[in-house]
Amino acid sequence: MAAEFRNIDIRTMGMSELRDYSEYMTTLVFMMVGYEVMELIEYIKTESKVNILKNIIFYHLVLKYSVKILRHIYGYGVIKSVKQLYTMIAKWIFNIILSLPPAKKQVNKEVQKALDSIEDTLVIRDPNFRYFNELPQHGLSNDEIFDEFEKYSGMKHNDWENGKVSGAVYHGGKELIYLQAKAFEKYCVSNQLHPDAFPGLRKMESEVVSMCLNLFNAPETGCGTSSSGGTESLLLACLSAKMFGKKQKGITEPEIIAPETVHAGIDKACYYFGIKLHKVPLNKYFQGDMRYFKRLINSNTILLVGSAPNFPHGIIDDIEALSKLALKYKIPLHVDCCLGSFIVSYMERAGLAGKSFPKFDFRLPGVTSISCDTHKYGFAPKGSSIIMYRNEELRSSQYYVSTDWIGGLYGSPTLSGSRPGALMAGCWTTMVKLGDDGYKQTCRDIVGGAQYFKQKIMDNIPELQVIGDPILSVVAFESNEVNVYDLGDLLSKKGWHLSALQNPPALHVAFTVLSADKIDELINELQVGIKQLKENGSTAAKGDTAQVYGTAGSVSTGAVVNRIIEGFIDTLYKV
Repeated sequence: MAAEFRNIDIRTMGMSELRDYSEYMTTLVFMMVGYEVMELIEYIKTESKVNILKNIIFYHLVLKYSVKILRHIYGYGVIKSVKQLYTMIAKWIFNIILSLPPAKKQVNKEVQKALDSIEDTLVIRDPNFRYFNELPQHGLSNDEIFDEFEKYSGMKHNDWENGKVSGAVYHGGKELIYLQAKAFEKYCVSNQLHPDAFPGLRKMESEVVSMCLNLFNAPETGCGTSSSGGTESLLLACLSAKMFGKKQKGITEPEIIAPETVHAGIDKACYYFGIKLHKVPLNKYFQGDMRYFKRLINSNTILLVGSAPNFPHGIIDDIEALSKLALKYKIPLHVDCCLGSFIVSYMERAGLAGKSFPKFDFRLPGVTSISCDTHKYGFAPKGSSIIMYRNEELRSSQYYVSTDWIGGLYGSPTLSGSRPGALMAGCWTTMVKLGDDGYKQTCRDIVGGAQYFKQKIMDNIPELQVIGDPILSVVAFESNEVNVYDLGDLLSKKGWHLSALQNPPALHVAFTVLSADKIDELINELQVGIKQLKENGSTAAKGDTAQVYGTAGSVSTGAVVNRIIEGFIDTLYKV
C-alpha cells in the first residue's frame, strides 16, 4: 500500500483513490500514535517513580516559563524586550557595585546628606513651639489649642491660598468650607460601618454614588461605592477584576495592561494583590499605544486600564479603542477619572466639548468601571472618592464577606472597616450645594484658565514645549534649553509648587479655582526664571527636587533613590 501511494499526486486523484489514500494516512497516524503510547507505557514501567515525577516537574516548568517568555517578546517586541533585559541586568550589576565597601560608604554619605536636607525642611525644631512627644499631664484648654492652631497655620509653606500650588488644594470657596465644617460637626462621631445607627448617612452615601453614576452616564444596572480617595478606588477596581477573573475564568496568575502614564495607584494595587502589570509605551499623542495593548492580551489578562486624563500630562487615553478591545476579548476595562473628576464629566454639559471630544464613560459598552475623586474637582473634603461599576456582579467582586467569625457575620464593601461618616456628609453637602450650575461654571473657569496658560506658553515661551495636546485642567511642559527641575526649584522659593515629572523631565500644573486667575503671574515667573537659568548656564539638576526626580529614571542610581524615598517617608513620622 505504501509503495502504491508513494509517487501519486493527490491533485490528480479521483474520489475513490482519494478515499483510499485518506484511509491509508489515517491508519498510518494511528500506528505512529500507538507506537508513541507503547513507548510511554514502557517508560513508565521501567523508570523509577521519582525520576518520572522529576521529569514531569521539569518539563512543566520549561513549558510554563517558555510560554511566559514568548508572550513577553510577542507583546513588547524583540528590541524592547532586549532593552528591558539589559536594564534589569544593569540594575542588578550596579546594585552589587553599590554594595561594595568603597562605593557603599560614598553612597551612604550622599544618601544621608539628602535625608538631612529633607529632615531640615520637614521637621520643626523651633523653641517657640510646644512639643507633645507624650501626652501632656494636664489637658490643654481650648484657648491653648487654638493658639497652637494659629502657630501651625502661620508656618512657612507653599502659597496655596493664593493659587500657587498645582492641584493638592481643591478649594470650593469659604462658604463651602463653612458648610463642610457644619456637616463635620453634625456627623463627627458617625461611622458608615453602622448604617442602622446612622440611617441618614447611608442615604447620603447612596445619593452621592447615584449622582456620580448619572454624571458618567451609567446604565440602569450601574452601581458603586464610596472610598477614601483615588488610590483606594484604583485598588478596589483591581481587586474586583482579580476576583472576577478568578471566579469567572479560573485565572490564578492575573495580569493588568495599562499605559506608562497610569497612576501609581495601579502599581500599588498590583504590588498588594500579586498581579503582574504590563506598562504600555506611549504613542506620539502621549496615549497608551494600542498596538502594545493588543499584543499583550493573553488568557491571564484580567483588566485593561486607561486614564481620562492621566496625571502626568493631562492627556485622555484612547478609551474608545480600549472599549472595542475589551469587548472583543471579553476583558473588563477600567477608566481612571480620579483627576478628571467633575471636569471631564462636565465638559459637554458646560459647552466646552467640541465634536472631536473623546468618549470615555459608560456610554462606551466596553467600559466596566470608573473611578472619580469627589475631593478633587467635586470640591468635597479630602478623603472622598467614588468607584463605579457597570453591574452588581463586578461591584460584589470587591466585597469581603466572612460568615464564620465568632463576632458575627461580617461584610465590608471597601478596604476599610470603619469609615468616617463626617467626610461623606461633607461630600453630600458640597454636591447638593454647588449643584449642576455650580459645577458647570467651575468647569468653565478652570478649563478656560488651563487652556489660556497652554496657549501663553506656546506663544510666548519658546524655551518650553507643551507635552501633547491637553484639553482639560492639567498642562505639562518640558524644555530642550533649560533644566526644568532647576526652574521648579526657583519657583518654589517664590511660593509656587509645580509637580515634577520624569521620563521626560518636565513640570505640570493642575489648575484649580484658586490658580485659574493667577496665570499671567505664573507666566511672568516662568519667563523670569528661564532668563536667570540661561544667564547662569544651568545644565544639571542641582536642587533637592531635581535630585529626587532627576535620578529616578537612571539605571545606576535607582537603588539610591529608593532609599531617599523611604527616608523621606520615615521623616514624616519624626518629632
